[in-house]
Amino acid sequence: MSKVEVEEAGTRMKRKKYEKELRKLQTELCKLQEWVVHEGLRVVVVFEGRDAAGKGGTIKAITERVSPRVFRVVALPAPSDRERTQLYVQRYLQHFPAGGEVVIFDRSWYNRAGVEYVMEFCTKEQYKTFLDNCPRFESHIQGAGIILVKFWLEVGQDEQRRRFEARIEDPLRQWKLSPMDLESYAHWYSYSRARDLMLEATDTEDSPWHIVRSDDKRRARLNCIAHLRALIPYKKVPREKVKLPGRSDKREYDDSAALEGRNFVPEQY
Repeated sequence: MSKVEVEEAGTRMKRKKYEKELRKLQTELCKLQEWVVHEGLRVVVVFEGRDAAGKGGTIKAITERVSPRVFRVVALPAPSDRERTQLYVQRYLQHFPAGGEVVIFDRSWYNRAGVEYVMEFCTKEQYKTFLDNCPRFESHIQGAGIILVKFWLEVGQDEQRRRFEARIEDPLRQWKLSPMDLESYAHWYSYSRARDLMLEATDTEDSPWHIVRSDDKRRARLNCIAHLRALIPYKKVPREKVKLPGRSDKREYDDSAALEGRNFVPEQY
């Protein structure tokens, strides 16, 4: 793929250019998908970042042209009372991929290093244990043959404020704004410290974090997809040329007559 032409610093990528580049990358994702299935690969992609950093939009850009049977998105709610008594990573492990699958976590076990730590939903000992054990846990994941990719989306203060204000005003986005989002906004510097401690403990040579600047959502999505492709080497899987077969004799069945009198949706458009 040709490199995206560099624009003047500080300018937003234009929609037309973004859509052109996105289509190219999504075509490559389809090829990657076929390779994952062909080789029986198991891939886990973790998305973390500040609230309103653009995780959901990036995940949508990755998944909108591929099969949901291959690319599965996992976005877990707060743990139930039962899950709180389990091994911490247990509820995440049950969603891990089988052969020929890519599982994308929209937030992950790193909740313990972020919101749980900042908002004191876990004890200091639980937090310390998590940071100590996480590199070993991820080493075991990769030792089992699973490809693990971790993305952190980083948005600036001004852009985060703008996005939160847009959510407040736009009825199509208001569902995105939760009380916990407002708490995260108020605790910006606490989350900054939590991020830095997390990176210090878990940004390892074997399982590095890939940080994406996301003030420009369009550039962030393209950069993220392009880098994901680079991290998972793949080849084009040969496909036999497809030719549609002829239909059976239409006199065998009259489709139109069979549907007469049925309850059709009113054609308002």
